[in-house]
Amino acid sequence: MATPITLETGGTVWKLHVKAGDEVTAGQEVFILEVMKMEVPYEAPSAGRVTAIHIAEGDVVAEGQTALVLS
Repeated sequence: MATPITLETGGTVWKLHVKAGDEVTAGQEVFILEVMKMEVPYEAPSAGRVTAIHIAEGDVVAEGQTALVLS
């Protein structure tokens, strides 16, 4: 079953720690957003494989946007 990681706020993608095909563990930091000069880390909600990445470093993103998909 696919698990999307959806953005809770808008900002700029500062650092992407994974690529498509990577295995991640629950709680592993997968990317960091810069929001109003603050770093906001996002973690994998569950273990799985990164099947899709919809963001890239430097992208300006919006609240509610799907960033990654795990399966």
